[in-house]
This record gives sequence, structure tokens and C-alpha cells, in this order.
Amino acid sequence: MPEIGEKTVLDSGWLAARSTEVPLTGIQLTTTHPPPGPTSPWMEAVVPGTVLATLVKNKVVADPFYGLENEMIHDIADSGREYYTFWFFTKFQCKLSGNQHLDLNFRAINYSAEVYLNGHKKVLPKGMFQRHSLEVTEFLNPDGSNLLAVLVHPPDHPGRIPPQGGQGGDHEIGKDVATQYVEGWDWIAPVRDRNTGIWDEVSISVTGPVKIIDPHLVSSFFDRYTRVYLHATIELENRSASVAECSLNIQVTTELEGNVCLMEHLQTQHVSIPPKTRTQYTFPQLFFYKPNLWWPNGMGKQSLYNVSITVDVKGYGESDSWAQLFGLRKIESHIDKATGGRLFKVNGQPIFIRGGNWTLSDCLLRLSKERYETDIKFHVDMNMNMIRCWGGGLAERPEFYHYCDVYGLLVWQEFWITGDVDGRGVPISNPNGPLDHDLFLLCARDTIKLLRNHPSLALWVGGNEQVPPADINTALRNDLKLHPFFETHGENITSVEELSTQFKDPSQYLDGTRVYIRGSLWDGFANGTGDFTDGPYEIQNPEDFFKDDFYQYGFNPEVGSVGIPVAATIRATMPPEGWQLPLFKKLSNGYVEEVPNPTWKYHKYIPYSKPGEVHDQIELYGTPKDLDDFCLKAQLANYIQYRALLEGWSSRMWSKYTGVLIWKTQNPWTGLRGQFYDHLLDQTAGFYACRCAAEPIHVQLNLDTYFIQVVNTTMEELSNVAIEASVWDLEGACPYYKVFDKLSLPPKKVVSISEMKYPKSKKPKPVFFLLLKLYHVSDNSIISRNFYWLHHPGGDYKLLEPYRNKRIPLKITSKTFIKGSSYKIEMNVLNKSKKPDPKPLTYKNNFAIRNIEPLEPISDTGTNPNQTTGLFQRLYRQFSKETNGLKVAETNGSDVGVAFFLNFSVHDSKMDHKEGEDRRILPVHYSDNYFSLVPGEEMSVKISFKVPPGVSPRVTLKGWNYHQGVHTVP
Repeated sequence: MPEIGEKTVLDSGWLAARSTEVPLTGIQLTTTHPPPGPTSPWMEAVVPGTVLATLVKNKVVADPFYGLENEMIHDIADSGREYYTFWFFTKFQCKLSGNQHLDLNFRAINYSAEVYLNGHKKVLPKGMFQRHSLEVTEFLNPDGSNLLAVLVHPPDHPGRIPPQGGQGGDHEIGKDVATQYVEGWDWIAPVRDRNTGIWDEVSISVTGPVKIIDPHLVSSFFDRYTRVYLHATIELENRSASVAECSLNIQVTTELEGNVCLMEHLQTQHVSIPPKTRTQYTFPQLFFYKPNLWWPNGMGKQSLYNVSITVDVKGYGESDSWAQLFGLRKIESHIDKATGGRLFKVNGQPIFIRGGNWTLSDCLLRLSKERYETDIKFHVDMNMNMIRCWGGGLAERPEFYHYCDVYGLLVWQEFWITGDVDGRGVPISNPNGPLDHDLFLLCARDTIKLLRNHPSLALWVGGNEQVPPADINTALRNDLKLHPFFETHGENITSVEELSTQFKDPSQYLDGTRVYIRGSLWDGFANGTGDFTDGPYEIQNPEDFFKDDFYQYGFNPEVGSVGIPVAATIRATMPPEGWQLPLFKKLSNGYVEEVPNPTWKYHKYIPYSKPGEVHDQIELYGTPKDLDDFCLKAQLANYIQYRALLEGWSSRMWSKYTGVLIWKTQNPWTGLRGQFYDHLLDQTAGFYACRCAAEPIHVQLNLDTYFIQVVNTTMEELSNVAIEASVWDLEGACPYYKVFDKLSLPPKKVVSISEMKYPKSKKPKPVFFLLLKLYHVSDNSIISRNFYWLHHPGGDYKLLEPYRNKRIPLKITSKTFIKGSSYKIEMNVLNKSKKPDPKPLTYKNNFAIRNIEPLEPISDTGTNPNQTTGLFQRLYRQFSKETNGLKVAETNGSDVGVAFFLNFSVHDSKMDHKEGEDRRILPVHYSDNYFSLVPGEEMSVKISFKVPPGVSPRVTLKGWNYHQGVHTVP
């Protein structure tokens, strides 16, 4: 039984059945003939989730994520809508007392539904993206036992998939207000039920006579961000038959160390509400002097205040309550004159955008807080600062935004328009958007109310590569116009009272705090006028990202490339026929064309070659021998590709570019393109390339000019720093060593230091390694480290093949901390091979402590990539030390050289596994991976993960020239 103002989520105990197999009405199901249990035709249901998720869970249909099995599932175009029209049924306990009221809440259903509760019927309107709150007080059974049945209908226009596939199938889905990817895209196969189902949270909530509805919180800034006001407007509904005399309380607290909260504000107001009416109330603004501000990842701390609102009714007591974590921050943007790109500022500071495109977490909409936290934490691990929710996918859920708030990821949220489905494509799609424009706007306004209080939400965009129809676009532009406080002139005003009284309180706007852009290719994105100028989406020559003619516009909203996962993921998601390597077809022009097997083609594999322009980036290392060899060489290519992409953009920060978003960061199914981690949550090497290249202060090599550069995206100047550049050959010698010292690096700048001249020296080696370290001169602490493997122009990496036979001695030290099912491990790896000379290399990776306050994980799911060792140790103190302490393992080897491309993984240590069984423990957060160590160098890697019950983990270390180390965790 929920307390006043609290909700009880109904996420278990659901049953489902195909409507054509249930010869009962909704009234019968919820009175005299409830389902007896999960016996045919009823089965255990996935709620939140979709019909297809339920069918997959019960093994009624094949696994659409495995091999070609999606082709075995009936498509709604062939089966008819009735095939995916389903009943969902559950029970719940609730008995009210006094003047209490119960709401039954559906946060989203796709696409329409009839709701039956204890024999009473309610019809929900259509639309995938709107909330439904039904007062059901009068329908409850006196004994507190309640029966709920929901008949869910698919979208009205599910469409048909043309033989050639294509973006959004035949585009019929665009006539509805629903996700558009479900008819298939160039990164996903069609989703057979078109996401039909109760796909978001269902809950019940109890209130007294007065209910709080959709509070709107806004912070306004004056006097150079030292003075901040919190504005709050709420809607109140009096459900009683008499006037409600209300006492409204707003409370603001901030959490200090050790779960101690500091009260910032407590205010009480009085209001009278006539019977059976709704009224809007705006609190007097609350004043903060020099508060803790919310910053994006890489710029500062994600300070969050807890804002709670309660309403007490005279003669009744507390009637309802509401709470929200809220960040005080101002975000603004404009078209930059120097670059033509949209330039974002947070709290007055420009932020260079390096982020990713997001479709959705899971295409069967099996959405969970745990998965969302891992997804968002992974993006922060990669040092990204923005994520774009693409218009063919979802208006993302509050849980998604919660973790973006907590971890500092700005969000670009689009509405449900895409060029391919709304005006382009084959066949040409309907340019007028959905059939029901009023429904679209109803869903859009409800989505705005759902998400507007999140500080991570940075901007609204009308659609992907398309503008909404004129009437919808005009309505959205008017609904989302900026309040005068959020135009750029406000910071120098000393108080809110100095502004004209003609302006309404900003919390009375629908939003008013963040910009609305009509489409992803307009107004500072791509060429700004809607022409198709995003991309490219294929493999590139790494050096091309640095060239003057690569991309001509200031902000690229989509640029994509390859992304095949590791071999274990291929084996786990495909039968043996899907393990066959692509055919490397030699062409007359000297290039290689990759011809993938049918399973890879179905899973949207994108080649590592572009005949005529880009030589095959896997074959540069030699023709792969088997799947493991292919995927390992692909990881090398992934790393080089994505590091070059981001370093190329960063090399022109503010001079040519204001930002870039990579298409895309992940896949909502088992796809083989454009991803930094796969659907099973294992990272590719590209993940760590991105983590390296997007760090806030970064030393890099311009692959076009061979100049060493430092990118400082922070607000602080670096002084008394130096760069150490060392070249290592395949024999373990160091033929080039140079220190560039006495450097000062201004904030928000890219500085070219000097040319790396080794390739122009006498007899340079055809393949060599380059290690760059930016460090503080005072204590040699490293700020940024970057390791390259390079070949001469026109060359290749084939000399690395015999380098696999090197036996480099390593010393591996580990320390393990355990708390229940959570593990935190610190692994130190030392390359013990002898240094060739006594040069004073800063060989130990004693990384510098940054001034930005690090992130504390919300739960035991990972560590922040910017954490210092000290913070990691403090986290360890929360854990039970059920460990044998320090463990040391040493490997023999007489060779001297680089321990190349080392990679940790975590596995179940049990021995009685089935052949081919995927024994990985996922997800795992690593502070770094796919790293290399020069002679004498040591690396500390922090690893955190959870294990299922009864599982003992082991950590494995492998590498290009290291194949034997296994560390077993107790």
C-alpha cells in the first residue's frame, strides 16, 4: 500500500495472452474469470516491455537478436494487427480510507489501449508518447484485492517491409506518433511487433483531496552567476466537493558527506482551491548566493539539490508530495561567427562538444534503471559530454535523464520526425508528418512536462534531417520560446527585481529555458540550411580527419564508421555459420572489397575498406587467419579510427569546429556497425580510443602534419608542464627521445608544440611506436598519456605479425575489494623488460589529480574515468575486505620491447562450462583497456563489476604479444 504522495510500481506478476486466444471480455477477466496463472494461452509478461519481449522471454518465438532468427518471426504486415494485439493482466492490493484517492498511472503505452479494473472500463487515447493518469478510486474493491486487465493495440499504420529494406520500411509508421526505426534501418532489422505493448512504467499512487500535477522548476542567474533564483510553478487539483484550504511547502536540501543533508530553504504558502477544480500556483522565488552549480562532464561537479513540494489540506493533513533532484545551471547556444557552428555555453563557459548519437537502449524496450546507468556511465567513461536522442527513436525516459543529470551528460532531445520517413526515401514518404497533428503536439507537450526539470536536457530539436510540418514546427517554436531571463544578456543584472515586471515568472512557461532548433541540419548544425551535409559513415584514412578539406561545417551532428565487437560477442550472438570471415576480394585497382557472410550482412556489418579511397584497415596487419584474429585486428583498426576522428576534430577546436557527435555509440540489438560497446555491454577498443582522445586535457599527434599538439578544453591555464615524446622500435630500442619543457597551455585552446621529426630522420623504421606524455615538471605527475603505432605513408603494419612472438616479461600486482556481489579491483601491470638506456623517462603512470571534483557512483556499478587513486581507495573503504590481500604474478620473458595492446576481461571461473558458452561477466567498468607499455613502464587499471549469485570471477589479461596471464579473484 503506497503512502500519501508515493507511488507503487506495478512491474511484476503480469500475465499476457494474444487477444484472439482469450474468449473473454475485459469485464469477465477482472471480475468472474481472471487468468488462473501462466497456463496457455497466458504466459508471464514483460512489463515494462513489449509483446515481442514477452514472446521472446517465454520462447514462443525465436530470439530476434541471434543469427538470422528474426526472419523466423511473423512480421505484423503479414500476420495482421490482431496477431500482436494482446491482453495484459495483473493483481494489486490497495484499500483506501477517508478522503483518499487512487490514481492508476501508465507512463506510456504503444499504441492504444482499453483498461479494465474490477469490471470497469476506461479507454486510453492513441499515441506512444503520452502519460495516462486515471482516477480509479470508485472502482476499487472493498476488500483491497483488485484485478487489472489492459488490452493493447499496435500502431494503426505498422507498414510493410519492402524487399530491399531501407530506412523505415515503406514509411507508413510515420503516419502515427510512434518510433520510426521499427520498420528497419541501415543499423537495425525490422522489429516485428513495432514495439506494441505497455512499454513504460505502470504505477498506482494515493493522494488526499488535493493532488500535485507537473511542477516546473527553473533557475535564473544574475550578477555573473553569483545570484541564483529558484522558481517553481505547480498545478493543483481539488478532487473534493468542498473548498480546500491548502498549506504548500517547498523545501530545498543538499546532500553533504556521509548522507547528511543541509537545509537550504523551507517556505510555506497558503492557497484556497474551489471544489472539483484545477488551479496553477507559483511560489515566490527562492534566492541562493554563490550556490553549487551543475556542470557537464569534464567541466566540474554535477551538484544536485533535492527539491520537495508537499500540500497539506486543512482538516485532512498531508494530501500529496513530490520530489526532484535539480541542478542549478544555465545553458545557452548561438551560431558562432568564426566557424558557423552552434556553440554551447554552460554557466557562461563555452563547451567543446564531443559526444555520441543514441537510438535507444534495447529495441524490445526492456528498459531498466540498471541498464540505463551502465549506458550513461559508459558514455561518461568515454569522456563524452553530450548524447543526442535521435528522432526516429524514443523521447527518453526519466531514468535515462536521471543518470545524465548525475553523471553530467548533456542531452539533445528530438521529437519523432525523420527525413527518411517524413519527406524522403524510397518510396517517397509523406512530407506532412503524422496524420494527426494535434496528437503529435499533445504528445510533445506532455513529453516536455515529463523531462523539463532535468539539468542535463540541453536542447529540443524538431526532427532528424527534417523539419516538422509547418504547423507543428510553428507550435513547437511558440511553445518552446525562450523566457527573457534565458537570453544571453541576463548575467550582469544584479537581481530578478531589476527586470521589467511585464515578464511572467519563467516557471509559468511550458519550458522557456533551453533552445528549440527546427531540425538536426539547421541553424548551426551541418551546413545550417537543411542540406544533407552530415556524415560520412564509412571507414576513413586516419590522417584525413586532420586535413583542411575533410569536413567544412562547424558542428557535425552525425559522423560514423566501423564497430565490430570482439570475437566472444560474435560467437554468443550467431551460430557457427555466422563466424565465417568476410571474403577479401582483391580488385584491379589494388584495393580490397570485403564481402561479409549473410549473417553479418543481416546484422548490418560495415566494411573496414572503401575501395578506391581507403585500403582495408584490417588487412594492413596481414590477412586474418580466423575469427579471433579478425576481431583482434579489427579492434586495432577501431582504436586508430575513432581516436583519429576525435583528435582531428579537437585539433580545430574553435577555429573550424564547435562540436561533433559520433554516429553512433551503441546498438539496441546485436548490430555490427557504429558502436563503442555491443548489446551485451562489452566494449570495443574504439571505446578506449574515445576515452583517450576526448579527455579534457589531451596531448596528441596531428596525423597530417606530425605536429605534437595539446588540447585544453578546461577553464584553467596549465603552467610549468612538459611533454615527453619517445619512439620505440620493434627491437625494443628507443631511437628518438625529446622533452619539450617550460610550456604554458592557455584554457580553451589548442597549442601546436613542435613537429615530431623521427619519420624524417636517417633510416626511420617502417613500423614504430610513439609514446607522448604531458606532465607536471614539479613532480612528474602525468596529465595525459597517448600511445601510437605508426607506419610510413603508403606502408602497412605487417611487421607487427612476427612481433606477436615477442616474450615481454610482465609483473602483475592486484588488490581486490569485495562487498556482497560487487568487486573493485586495482591491477598494476609493469613491463619488466630492461630499458635500453638511463634516460629519465617519466615511466610510471602517476597520473595528476585534477581540480574537478570526481563523480561518486550512484550504485556499485563503476568508477569515474577521471577518479584519482585516492578516491578509489576511499571507495574501497566502503567494501568488506574478503580478500587475501595483495597478489603478485610474474611472467618470464627475455625479450625487450613494448607489451602491445593489452586487454583485460572478466570471466566466470567455473570449469564445468559448455563448449562455446559465453563465460564473460558483463558489464565491467575499466579505467583503461587496450593499452600498451614501453620498457620499464607501469599502468594501474581500476576494474569494477557485479557478479551473479554463486559465480566466482577471474580477471584475464591478454595482448598482442602476451597470451598467458590469468588472475583469479578469490
